[in-house]
Amino acid sequence: MDVILVGSEAERARLRARLPEDCIVVGEEATLADARVSGRAADAFVLPTIRPRALTGAPPPEPLTMREREVLALLAEGLPNKRIAARLGISAETVKSHVATICAKLGASNRTEAARLALRSGLVTV
Repeated sequence: MDVILVGSEAERARLRARLPEDCIVVGEEATLADARVSGRAADAFVLPTIRPRALTGAPPPEPLTMREREVLALLAEGLPNKRIAARLGISAETVKSHVATICAKLGASNRTEAARLALRSGLVTV
């Protein structure tokens, strides 16, 4: 599996040490945004876990954009991607991409956990 490592130099070193033998590192970037626009073909982005920061209420290492905050607020209300897309005037695929980025930035494994972390840390209110 080809992967791109994302994080600080120290985080990427830790990730590299924990990768399974069948993974091939095809690139390294400081941020998820940089990894996405790098143009490198990869099967996955490998990111450090940032849950402890999210649970303590500290801001994520890479701040959420205004649009990501809008998507997160609607996500926390329980709306599915299609309804979020309709409300914001964007495609459902764009919402899906935003949700993936939000989860990565918050260290959440799914949209429900992202909403829970956002509510707990005060990023959104319902």
